[in-house]
Amino acid sequence: MKYKTLGDTGLLVSTLCFGAMTFHGGRGLFAMMGGTQQDEADELVKKCIDSGINFFDTADIYSEGGSEEMLGQSFRNLGIQRKDVVIATKCVGRMGPRHNDIGASRKHIIEAVDESLHRLQTDYIDLYQLHGSDSVTPLEEQLRALDTLVQQGKVRYIGCSNWAAWRLQRALDISEFKNLAHFNTLQAYYSIAGRDLERELIPLMENSKTGLLVWSPLAGGLLSGKFDRNNQRPEDSRRSQFDFPIVDKERAWNIIDTMKPIAEAHGSTVAKVALAWLLSKPVVTSVIIGAKNMKQLEDNIGAVDLNLTDDDLKKLDAVSALPPEYPGWMIPFQNMDRLDPDFDRWAALQEHAAVK
Repeated sequence: MKYKTLGDTGLLVSTLCFGAMTFHGGRGLFAMMGGTQQDEADELVKKCIDSGINFFDTADIYSEGGSEEMLGQSFRNLGIQRKDVVIATKCVGRMGPRHNDIGASRKHIIEAVDESLHRLQTDYIDLYQLHGSDSVTPLEEQLRALDTLVQQGKVRYIGCSNWAAWRLQRALDISEFKNLAHFNTLQAYYSIAGRDLERELIPLMENSKTGLLVWSPLAGGLLSGKFDRNNQRPEDSRRSQFDFPIVDKERAWNIIDTMKPIAEAHGSTVAKVALAWLLSKPVVTSVIIGAKNMKQLEDNIGAVDLNLTDDDLKKLDAVSALPPEYPGWMIPFQNMDRLDPDFDRWAALQEHAAVK
């Protein structure tokens, strides 16, 4: 297992993070995600620990707190010391019928932390994240609430999830100007089949040294190896029932067509190739893997030992490249003679005019 610092902090986390969304199951959407019970959860957590994974992610909304309860109980059942694991959880989603049982108000954030601490059977949370954007609560109120929790020692680091670039940058600016705890991480969807955040979010994170935690690295199972252009709805896949996250399917089939021979050449699987591609990206701090059984978990963990060649990465980058979008295509064009001192734009323009 490899380790990286959590954003611009000194905290080391494994480059694979175990996501406990499938724990418990609950009802509705989370019943579809998985119904891992306590004995199964204990086995999966033990496998993670034995493999060097020290980073675990959950959220209060997962199975209405059931995931947090089961994860906390697993650590207790296995006798895992609190200092040996990094626990991340989140709030913002609806947790009850009342008006303030949702969102990122100071009231809800502080109450949600206390409830998560109880369910996880711990007195502090390593990484506390806002699970989405609250367009009602002022950003400064959200950040001051999180800063209070950091000052109290209930939370060590803070992050956000599923935020737009402008909102994340605005939050970082407020934290700097007001001397408040700042976001150390963004948890976001990223996969070789979904590279949208490369347009704005990744340049922002590289500049601000914000860590990237990747959710759904296999695009909701689309890159698990079960799907291809000839088998677009396998019966034994959750994605066949819940088609999420949104993916350009034609691009995805082309990507999978390229991944298959690379996987075969390495004696590996399509899923491992998808994870190894993400792990090769410097901006990625940790990739969140969620497994419903030991076979899936073992295959995912194996991605850390898959070393893709430069040629493999070039092929994968090329087939999955985002289509050009303004101003993305204009910026490098205008910077040709700034980035390359030998490029003579004036001569090139004169030559183009002469041809016309």
